[in-house]
Amino acid sequence: MYRIIQTVLAMLFLFAAMPQGLRAAEGLRNLVNALGEAKLSAMDEHIAALAKTGEPEVVAILDALGAGNLYARKTDGQVFLTKESGSNLALIDPISGESAGETPKAAMSKIKVNNSVRRAVRAALGGLTLLSPDRAQRLKAAQSVLQTPDVDALDAVENALVAEKDEAVRTVLEQARAAMLLASDRPIEEKKEAVRLLRENGGREALPVLSAALGSAENGLEQDIEAAIASIEQAQEFWNAGQNVWYGLSLGSVLLLAAIGLAITFGVMGIINMAHGEMVMLGAYTTFLVQDVVRTSFPHLFEWSLAIALPLAFLFTGTVGLVLERGVIRFLYGRPLETLLATWGISLILQQSVRTIFGSTNREVGNPFWMSGAFEPGGLTITWNRLWIIVFALAVFAALLFLLKKTPMGLQMRAVTQNRRMASSMGIRTPLVDALTFALGSGIAGIAGVALSQIDNVSPNLGQGYIIDSFMVVVFGGVGNLWGTLVGAFSLGILNKFLEPYAGAVLGKILVLVLIILFIQKRPRGLFALKGRAVEA
Repeated sequence: MYRIIQTVLAMLFLFAAMPQGLRAAEGLRNLVNALGEAKLSAMDEHIAALAKTGEPEVVAILDALGAGNLYARKTDGQVFLTKESGSNLALIDPISGESAGETPKAAMSKIKVNNSVRRAVRAALGGLTLLSPDRAQRLKAAQSVLQTPDVDALDAVENALVAEKDEAVRTVLEQARAAMLLASDRPIEEKKEAVRLLRENGGREALPVLSAALGSAENGLEQDIEAAIASIEQAQEFWNAGQNVWYGLSLGSVLLLAAIGLAITFGVMGIINMAHGEMVMLGAYTTFLVQDVVRTSFPHLFEWSLAIALPLAFLFTGTVGLVLERGVIRFLYGRPLETLLATWGISLILQQSVRTIFGSTNREVGNPFWMSGAFEPGGLTITWNRLWIIVFALAVFAALLFLLKKTPMGLQMRAVTQNRRMASSMGIRTPLVDALTFALGSGIAGIAGVALSQIDNVSPNLGQGYIIDSFMVVVFGGVGNLWGTLVGAFSLGILNKFLEPYAGAVLGKILVLVLIILFIQKRPRGLFALKGRAVEA
């Protein structure tokens, strides 16, 4: 008797001295091995016991069980995860995840499963993921449960709600619970509360859930669901209108960037520059080259690549514009048709040159982290790259306005615009003003290309998609008037986005063009008339 007591005490001492993690692993192993001896009718209890441990290893074990890849060794009852290996089975330890060799299939006994077991596995896996210590994983799991609500996971969702502290995750879990309640056999009072919650917080994701529940709703619940659907659809119409306004502002900022350089060129010089779109394209390719060099030689500077590309694109395209004005356009003043044809020919030359150097395929330009992703205020979806482009477009507009109003160069540009002969008689070198103005307009087009590279394909045809719209903005707003360009760009952008859902993209642009033609018939000088040479001509 004394020896028995001594042995028991020694075993207790050894167990107490055993590390806690090792004891937990042994307990988990015993639960896993119990699956090999469990009957199908009792499998739900064993699965629940495994899930309650909350151990991360349980996810792989339950996945294997549901997929039919869990086997018990006939000699000792040990349970393993398995993979096919020819005529044998490759064994994987369920706790450590390490390989345990191979064995003939005849030496193993497959743990049987049926639909009831698979449902229990899905519910347990949902509960385990919802209880993950990683917030992002819990949120992803909650969103997944909301999109495909399963009544079998209702208990797991309710357990997760009790433990959840994060408000964002709790909101999604509450919506998922409400969606499951509508398909459950819970009392009608709980279902009405679920409908109310989905109506107030569900948004567009709640519409399919409510529509599905409407077909099988009992008496007394149908009216609540129909009212909730009508309320959500009404709210969605409001948010859809707001989303169209946002898309219009986004398109308007792109048009502003593409047109603002054209506005001052056309306003001061009266030049119809068909190569303006190619200046935008050259700015985008400058961004591509800068990022290519940064990626290969200075990868730690990638987040600053756009800041590096902006001045380089401005200088490069401004220089190209200066050479173009001095080499071709200055000989064609007063001959608008020849200028149009010459700049169109130059645009073709620039496009083909880029195709020869870079090829005709699109080039990849990456987004820095601060221009990636989106956020959702209310029912809107706002991408960071579009938001920053709007901010950038307004900053360029403000800087150009300051240049024109507060600097000697801007004063000379305005003087030449209003009366070229008088400006020349006052000692202003009008040819130099013309050259610098054209270079400035081309440089602004270049930095527009830097911004457009973040939202559009960088290809030789990039500028062609914006040149016609840019001319429409300039003419609609008033030739040479920056405020008119700003109002015209955002007005046409919003109008386009409101017409597209009803008329389509192509017909929408045609309607916009028709409306501008009709508007110009009434106001030939545009929204904001500007007096000067371009108008008087």
